[in-house]
Amino acid sequence: MHEPPGEISLFKTVPPNVVQSIRAFRVTDLQAEAARLGQHFLYAHCAHATTKQQVLAIIAGAFHFPKHFGKNFDALYDCLTSLVYKSGQQSGFLVVLEQLPNTTKFDKEARETLLDVFRDAADFWADKKVAFRVFYSFQ
Repeated sequence: MHEPPGEISLFKTVPPNVVQSIRAFRVTDLQAEAARLGQHFLYAHCAHATTKQQVLAIIAGAFHFPKHFGKNFDALYDCLTSLVYKSGQQSGFLVVLEQLPNTTKFDKEARETLLDVFRDAADFWADKKVAFRVFYSFQ
């Protein structure tokens, strides 16, 4: 969570553990900032998904989850937290979930549940003093 000395962070107004709309941030700037901070950059473009299973499959593939990933919200939380935590010291995470769908099979409730999983993961990493920032956009 430490910033390189003497440099102004793109995140001067963004807490280290947050889930928020991407708003004025550009993906390329977020990726560059993650690299500058030495943090993992995780990106999932979900525009072609229409169901919960498809959204979770895109996230699993983009984030290189294990093949046994269960494609449900509990498994997503486990992969974002304990599975990574057990692999050793982490430098921080910057996650971008772009173009989350708005369909009958992935509606507002499903989007909120997905974002709640990422909020819970942010809380998990906050307890470990590891930055976990998530930026999202909707279709």
